[in-house]
Formats: sequence, C-alpha cells, structure tokens
Amino acid sequence: MKSISIEFPGVKALNGVDFELEAGKIQALIGANGAGKSTLMKILSGAYPHYTGTILMDGHTVEIKDTKMAKELGIDIVYQEVDTALIPHLSVAENIMLDQMIFNKKMNFINWKSIRNEAKSILDRLGVQINVDKKVSDISLADKQMLLIARSIVHKRNFLILDEPTAPLSLTETEKLFKIVHDLAKNQNMGIVFISHRLPELFQICEKITIMKDGKVVKESHVEDITQQQVVDAMLGRSFDTVHQKRNAEIGEPILEVKNLVDHSGLVNDVSFYGRKGEIIGLAGLVGAGKTELCKAIFGMSHIESGQLFIENRSIRNPTPYHSVRNGIGLIPEERRKEGIFVEEPVYKNLTMANINPFVNIMSFIKSKKEKSASREMIQQIGAKTPNELQKVANLSGGNQQKIAIGKWLMTDAKVFLFDEPTKGVDVGAKGDIFQLIEELAEKGKCIVYASSEISEILLITTRIYVMYDGKIVKELDTDKTTEEEIMYFATGGVDNAK
Repeated sequence: MKSISIEFPGVKALNGVDFELEAGKIQALIGANGAGKSTLMKILSGAYPHYTGTILMDGHTVEIKDTKMAKELGIDIVYQEVDTALIPHLSVAENIMLDQMIFNKKMNFINWKSIRNEAKSILDRLGVQINVDKKVSDISLADKQMLLIARSIVHKRNFLILDEPTAPLSLTETEKLFKIVHDLAKNQNMGIVFISHRLPELFQICEKITIMKDGKVVKESHVEDITQQQVVDAMLGRSFDTVHQKRNAEIGEPILEVKNLVDHSGLVNDVSFYGRKGEIIGLAGLVGAGKTELCKAIFGMSHIESGQLFIENRSIRNPTPYHSVRNGIGLIPEERRKEGIFVEEPVYKNLTMANINPFVNIMSFIKSKKEKSASREMIQQIGAKTPNELQKVANLSGGNQQKIAIGKWLMTDAKVFLFDEPTKGVDVGAKGDIFQLIEELAEKGKCIVYASSEISEILLITTRIYVMYDGKIVKELDTDKTTEEEIMYFATGGVDNAK
C-alpha cells in the first residue's frame, strides 16, 4: 500500500501511509485509538473505496472497490466487533459458509447436509467444539470470534487481517488461536496482519511491527529489535506510568448490596457482595467466569431466579433496564457497539439517551438546542475526540466510542456504575482517560463495579477484589495485599486453604 490517504467529514483519517505485508509473515499493526490502523485495514479489505493512493499485489496495481473484490483477491478480515459480521438468527453452519452460499454461482440448490459437514470439518480443523446447528444468537462471544476465523479459511486466502482477535478469548482459547495463526502463516503461506493492544501477545506471535500515530506510520521494526516500552513511546510519546497514577477516594457507607443472586442462565450462582460510596471494587475472573452475566442480571438484562438487590439499604427489583436506571444503576457493557451505543446516531443523541427528561418541554418535544449544548460540555468533560456533537458515532475510534458509552451515564444521577471489560480494544492512552473518568466518579461518591479479565488493570484501579470462578465469587481480596498470581490462582479454580 503506497501513499494511502482517506478523509471523512471533518476528519483526515490517513495521510500518505505506506504499508507492506509479505506472504507467510505475521505482522503486528498497532497504534492509539484513532491512529488509523483499522481504517487502513478496512481499505485493504474493501470497506472504504474512496481512498487515494496505490495498492499493489505481486507488483501489480489493484483497485479494491468493495469487499467482494477484496475476497476475490484473497484478502479477508475478522473484525473486532464480531456481531456486526454475523447474522444472529442463522445457524453456525450457515454463518461459516455464508460467502460460499452467496457468491458460488454454481450453487443453484443448497445441499444443507454438505453445508453442515463442511462447517463441522473447518471447526474440527481449528479444534473448536461448537454445535453447527445452533443459532449464532445462542453461542458465546468467544465462540463467535472462532466462528469468524473459521469463515475466513473456508476459501483459500492470501492475506488475513485479525482486528483485536483475542479480546473475547480466554487464555486457553488465545493459545489455540496462536497455534492456528502460526499454522496459517508457516504451513499455508498466508500473510497475517495482527491488530492488538496487548503488547505481550504481539511480541509472542509477530515477526514485524508497524506503529501508527495520527494517521501516519511513525515506526517499523522487527520485533526482536524493539522493546515494549519503545512501542508505547512511539504510540503516545509517553509511558503508561505517566498516563495514570492511582487516586484513592474517600470511602463511605454501602450503596450496593447483592445477596445470594441466581440468574436463569446458570452462570450466576448464589453470588453475594457489596460496594460502598467512593469505592471501586473489582470483579476478576477469566472469560466465561460469569462476570458479564452478573452485571447484566443486576442491570435487569436477564431474569433473576432468586436473591436480593439493595441500593442504600432499600430493597429493589430490576425486571428491566428501565427499572435499573430508575433505581440509579448504569451499565457500560462489554459489547459496546451492540448494547452500549447507537452507532448510526450522532454523538449528542447517544449522550442524552439515558436521561432525556431535562431536554423535553412541557409538550414532550425535545429541546434540541439544549440537548446539543449539554452534549458539547460532556464531550469536553470525557475528553472524546470528535469534530462536533453531530458526528455519527460509527465514525469514531473504539476508544472514543467507549467514552461516549460512559458519558451518557454521567448525564444521569446514577449511584452505581457497572463497567464490564471497559478497556477492551482500547489503547493505553484512552485507557488512562477511562481510568481517570472512573476515579472522578468515585471521588463524587459513586460506587464502581469494575469487571475485567485484565488482572493488571484491576490491581491498578480498585480497592477490593471479588474473584469469580464458574459463576460464583470464590474469594474476596484487598487490592493492596494481593498479587496477580494469587488472583489467577483463585480465578482458575484454586481452593482457599485458609478455610
């Protein structure tokens, strides 16, 4: 790719970028949110045809005007937000074989047995056990990620782009993915672009690294010739230690109490914990431990079979998210594009959606001027990078979308904030901004529940930690008196010998 540039309304996303990828190589592409890495790869995969510059394959100029053309050239992409690429009411087999069913002109009739068998064969090759007859809406986020990778290898591909592929995966699933990626590169001569904010992963699997900042490539290097600290410096111009320094708010009386909670999914099993004013408590656990399901149960997104919820010693019921908001609880969900924001709506509508009453007149008409004015103030407060409040949220980077998902709750009078994997797919700079927003909420007396599989983050920001395993809280720990090793011990099923 030579001298690639592209503009969106109010934003020059890429400015003269050169990028080269070889067959059989695994190359890291990294940069802060908004640096342009995903935009560059969307051009390569045919999503943005209005670019300028030149793309060459084997020395021959090609024009990639749509995703079909990219696939015909052997280029495929697995997006970070998996639900945008899947059809939830179709089966696993249908989603895996989707391209073949759509683009195969010889397929006048669909052989459903063949579709299922081929899908199962590909999953077996990946070492993934998923029922191919299941609807995609009924499988886990991790399984959806593996499904998309399976779809990408149905046909022979020359280049595969993986955008934050390990974000929803457990340690075991990540190791399995690495073996698959290594096999695709070394045994099938496929060129792999690996986009991730998890630096240790990049150094583990990649051979080369390309670093982007502000729509340009600022550094390229072989992995053995650069350190993680140098990568961060190139991305940000400063280290993460200077981005975030832990602050301790004054802790008061309990706000949130959860007693013996059981939900219909079976992934929340007799859970009890509490959180106090000004306190940031951690929910630590591996993927599938039940953290997300617990947050959704508290917020009224799933049915509670038994147990009690209390806000400031007052028993509450949250049969729906509407009731949860009325009771002073806000949720920043793991899947922000699916559940946290309206991507096709402008920034200001997203920011006011959780608390529209202050912007409605006596006749129930929305006061658009007041709504936009309040949104501009909130954009400043949360440090979101957007040309203005009218910008469509879909055109913002992942980190800025997350800030919008948080900002909408700051415009409410919520007492409890549930953060589910809030830094997923977010660079270290935006991560520091999010930590600051969370700590400012704690300083205002809010109760924060910080659910994450990133144990290093939980240690960095919380005062107490509840460790989850198999749908239960198995240990409560003081952050200042524990270690990453101890948390991991309990998160993987370790037994408390002190009992």
